[in-house]
Amino acid sequence: MEASNTIELIGYSASIMVAISLMMKDIVWLRCLNFTGCTLFVIYGVYISAWPVAGMNAFVACINIYHLVKIFRAKVKANTPAEA
Repeated sequence: MEASNTIELIGYSASIMVAISLMMKDIVWLRCLNFTGCTLFVIYGVYISAWPVAGMNAFVACINIYHLVKIFRAKVKANTPAEA
């Protein structure tokens, strides 16, 4: 497969992942799929030297990670018995 075809496939995959993520009702799934789409967009943006695309999606990926960590820490804290 040619390099240009591969990078186009990555770009289309990124678009599809972001679109699918926005249809999720579960916020964890939304954040995970959106993170995956953003990561693919970062790869795509770097490869085609579209720095605004790569930078903005890297930023959004970091936001997704931040919120996922926050969600999972809250779940762990809720499942931990209170000390007396």
